[in-house]
Amino acid sequence: MKFMKLGSRPDTFYTAESVRTVSSEVSSDLIIEVKGCKYLLHKFPLLSKCLRLQRICCESPETSQHQIIQLPDFPGGIEAFELCAKFCYGITITLSAYNIVAAQCAAEYLQMTEDVEKGNLIYKLEVFFNSCILQGWRDSIVTLQSTKAFPLWSEDLGITSRCIESIASKVLTHPSKVSLSHSHSRRVRDDISCNGADSQRHKSTTKGWWAEDMAELGIDLYWRAMIAIKSGGKIPSNLIGQALQIYASRWLPNISRQVKANQGATSDSDSESTGEISSKHRLLLESIVSLLPSDKGDVSCSFLLKLLKAANILNASSSSKMELARRVALQLEEARVSDLLIPSLSYSSDTLYDVDIVLTILEEFMLQGQSPPTSPPRSRLGFERRRRSRSAENIDFEFQESRRSSSASHSSKLKVAKIMDGYLQEIARDINLPLSKFIAIAEKIPDFSRLDHDDLYRAIDIYLKAHPDLNKSERKKLCRILDCKKLSVEACMHAAQNEKLPLRVVVQVLFFEQARAAMAGGKVAELPSNIKALLAAHNIDPSRPPGTLSTTTSIRGDDQWSVSGLKSPKSRTSTLRMKLAEDDFDEYDMNPDGLGRSSKFKAFCALPTGPKKMFSKLLSINRSGSEKN
Repeated sequence: MKFMKLGSRPDTFYTAESVRTVSSEVSSDLIIEVKGCKYLLHKFPLLSKCLRLQRICCESPETSQHQIIQLPDFPGGIEAFELCAKFCYGITITLSAYNIVAAQCAAEYLQMTEDVEKGNLIYKLEVFFNSCILQGWRDSIVTLQSTKAFPLWSEDLGITSRCIESIASKVLTHPSKVSLSHSHSRRVRDDISCNGADSQRHKSTTKGWWAEDMAELGIDLYWRAMIAIKSGGKIPSNLIGQALQIYASRWLPNISRQVKANQGATSDSDSESTGEISSKHRLLLESIVSLLPSDKGDVSCSFLLKLLKAANILNASSSSKMELARRVALQLEEARVSDLLIPSLSYSSDTLYDVDIVLTILEEFMLQGQSPPTSPPRSRLGFERRRRSRSAENIDFEFQESRRSSSASHSSKLKVAKIMDGYLQEIARDINLPLSKFIAIAEKIPDFSRLDHDDLYRAIDIYLKAHPDLNKSERKKLCRILDCKKLSVEACMHAAQNEKLPLRVVVQVLFFEQARAAMAGGKVAELPSNIKALLAAHNIDPSRPPGTLSTTTSIRGDDQWSVSGLKSPKSRTSTLRMKLAEDDFDEYDMNPDGLGRSSKFKAFCALPTGPKKMFSKLLSINRSGSEKN
């Protein structure tokens, strides 16, 4: 970093009885009070360079041997005043990026201009500021950071704006052409050159060489500097996103832990400090959101969700939350289940996680993923159809692009379906989660997006375990979102003995499992026509083997499916018999002809063991159930 020395005399200032003075053969005749500190000095060296002190001395008559001047609002405090005083005495002073702002504000306050004396302090500071400070990268950063102590003075003198312009211009320039500090320059050169050529391994690091240094700035100065950089139009949006991520990780670490620690504050002073800290973090977060690049993929989905989680904790504005939710929806297929678990701090809800914001994200995702037209638009005029024009070629090109966009949208929906089923498994453990919210998220996923329903069944099973007090109608409502014909063999075996499922679901699962198993095993040459019709009505191909169990989500030990005990169809039959015996059929389950609980139980117990006869009996029960409805 650059520095400048002025003056040649040694430092003769000293403190005597809490008074600062200077060694001299001439007795002092001036007392100046600055911020509670008293200086015993001489008029001649000070008044010859400071116009303000001249005017004060002329306006106030001398009443004693020492004329007293009070400067309570002196910018920069005693350090800056003593710097100016030493300059007046010709004592050596050292100026750098760390103290030049304070020195400039103090010199302007004392009016140490060229009108008073040629080569005065203001002139020398301006020369050093323009020729050295603004030319160096690190000097500009440190100087801009130090303006925070003197915001009004720095704005009036143009120090802040000139530092921001200098920083922005250097960011837009290749780092090899920027004057860096020795250590920083060596690091960047190592990243840039590899035998005289750009190294691919460090290429992205080199392009964003400025991000970490700028992360030292406060949010107000950082925001202005980033606006200046973005307005230049030369920095790629993804580098802007990386810089914002570095800044957020620097200033928004462990927000949830800080808030939980601050929630234990009991005294008024603690609560006030907690509110002040939250207010600063909230302003910082909302400023980062306003700087986010607009293009998809410029920032990671994980980073956006972390910002959304912090926004929830800090109670940020609803506009900031909705903006983050909209951006997350654009790349929801990149999300992780752990990032979607946003804690709920609402007083109106007792749920562990904010399910409403995830539902909003999912709705936004479905809206922006609508399919484009399946065929290119036709020209309305006959001669346009006959003549191959440039516009027709453009139409064909746009159609091909739309086909690719449709394919990408379809694949992203398949990924989102897996992610949301994993999310449902996590929130299903919350005992305060309403059934309506669980079903709302599950139903937002289109049916074609779920190639199998194993993950959804697992989520339903977890919800039933965590909510044992659900009544019969609620369990039926929950299981309506499940498509039994999309369950794998393992899922069917688990569902067949799951006593928490409604009877109607267990019968349906067992029926489809036995039908496909019989056809796949070759024990039945041909299924009866009535079963074929039922399978065709549900779009089931019995010759196709069922899909494998999804392994996209990690399963806790107590939620894993156990199929021990399912060694033969007898165990599944006994489970179904037990459910029939324990089930209390209401009027909704009654047949018009009066067939009730005992009749159904006897009918099921009388099922033969042969596959064909078993399917026939199950089909008759299924038909009787449909007649009831």
